[in-house]
Amino acid sequence: MALSLAHTLFFFLLLLPTFAVAQTNGKITVGDSLSTTNNSSWLSPSGDFAFGFRQLNGSDFFLLSIWYNKIPDRTIVWYANGDKLAPRGSKVELTADRGLVLTSSQGEELWTSSDQSLAGAVAFGVMNDTGNFVLQDSNFKNLWQSFQHPSDTMLPTQIMERGGVLSSRQSETSFSKGRFQLRFLQEAGILVLNTINLPTVDPNGPYYQINSTAGDLNTSNSGKQLVFNASNIYILRENDERITVADGTILNWNNQYFRVTLNFDGIFTLYFHPKTSAGNESWTAIWSRPDNICQDNPGESMTGVCGYNSVCKINQDKRPKCECPTGYSLLDPNDPYGSCKPDFRQGCNEDELSSKQDDLYRLVVLADTNWPFSDYMKLPDFTEENCKNSCLQDCMCAVAIFSFNNICWKKKLPLSNGRFDNKGKVFIKVRKDNSTLPGPLQNPVGKKKNQDGLILVVQTHTAIRGTKGYVAPEWFRNMPITAKVDVYSFGVMLLEIICCRRCVDMEFGEEDKAILTDWAYDCFQEGTLDVLVGYDREAMDDMEKLERFVKVAIWCIQEGPSLRPTMRKVTHMLEGVVDVPIPPCPSPFTTA
Repeated sequence: MALSLAHTLFFFLLLLPTFAVAQTNGKITVGDSLSTTNNSSWLSPSGDFAFGFRQLNGSDFFLLSIWYNKIPDRTIVWYANGDKLAPRGSKVELTADRGLVLTSSQGEELWTSSDQSLAGAVAFGVMNDTGNFVLQDSNFKNLWQSFQHPSDTMLPTQIMERGGVLSSRQSETSFSKGRFQLRFLQEAGILVLNTINLPTVDPNGPYYQINSTAGDLNTSNSGKQLVFNASNIYILRENDERITVADGTILNWNNQYFRVTLNFDGIFTLYFHPKTSAGNESWTAIWSRPDNICQDNPGESMTGVCGYNSVCKINQDKRPKCECPTGYSLLDPNDPYGSCKPDFRQGCNEDELSSKQDDLYRLVVLADTNWPFSDYMKLPDFTEENCKNSCLQDCMCAVAIFSFNNICWKKKLPLSNGRFDNKGKVFIKVRKDNSTLPGPLQNPVGKKKNQDGLILVVQTHTAIRGTKGYVAPEWFRNMPITAKVDVYSFGVMLLEIICCRRCVDMEFGEEDKAILTDWAYDCFQEGTLDVLVGYDREAMDDMEKLERFVKVAIWCIQEGPSLRPTMRKVTHMLEGVVDVPIPPCPSPFTTA
């Protein structure tokens, strides 16, 4: 027994120096690898930072990332594959030709640090105490570093050059690309916050501009670097002048960790965390911008921090929350910052089935609310009662605002940039609890209709949702015709291929299936894609791919051209190269 114990201690002592070297110099050699199955990581010399896989929410998917390793929540500060998570069994290997290469257990390449061959130049990697993972050649020259490819966070000593970008994650727990960016503009070195039009990365106008004085169009004075150093965060201009970003903030590195993060809700925030933690400390925000993201936005080119038909409100910590107004609910219950949908059907053809609008709708008063970019009609010299009646009798009107100067503003769906506003009285139109729809729409799902009734349904849905077969709504609405009309047509065709049927089919005995685009969205929202494909076994064997294809098609048939992806993006989504977000309702007048 004593001999066995002696042998065990001997072999342990032989292994200990190697293990200690890995912990003390942060150096990784070519050929080293990490797997999702062995729960190991590469540490920086002090152990402050770790590089490896993080399991997400107890699932079978993992994120390749860097995190603060000595605090309880092990906060992630960099990640590689947010849009394409690594399934269980994946590994990352340091190679001489490609640097870091992430592959699945089937050998599929999920991510690499270099898209081009480095011709065997990589000699080793280093996980530094700054949180920067670096690939170097045999002469210690940096070939790649995580600091130059940030995700949503910057760390002390990190520098962002002009053209650099931080991208928010989709939510607190989802690391897919979110709707917000911080960009250090290439042209003049101005630091801006803006949204993007998912699933593309096309930027909207900035909702906040940080220290615009640094963006002097004079090239000798324009900003050239965003620097996070030992004392502050600042923009370094071409003439070496410093423009402070985090005003009045003094950083003490001795006893605290720091990070500045573009949060999933669009707030750019500087945090600190005590290095010596008793286990109950958390990150504390010491500076953030903008002060009120609900009010700071450039105009109708963006939806704001909240989705359509939602209202943005600011908490005491300057973080926003989103609420659906009366009569509306979240399109995706798992996304509290997403769009809201009416809990009732609304549309001009539908309303015409009733002779009196008062029989269908009522107006609910909302306090201190406005959607400033959804107006379609201004009615001066109106009384409050006239304003209410005008909205009730107008099938396009979803909200009416009666301002204190006797102006009635009528607004239509989708409502954008909902926010606090106390400049008038707000009336939102909702369906009465006891109202019913006469005619064909009253029939229960599955009941057979005669041909006349079916034609009426087709005409009604066509007018409500704007679909004309393969033809995009722009052709009928005096709107500019762009390449996005072809995207719409492709989306309709894709649904036809998926479902093996025509886009308008009178032969279906159920009215809700006559218009394919409408029925496909209803099936997607209700989680009944098996019904959509007629319980086809081959399609149902790969429900993940089926759902991806249907989501792509729904993005393509959005009524708003700006919401439709480019064909290049469509190709990437179909191939699974990029994640496909949950699409909104294609038509503002449609609910599931």
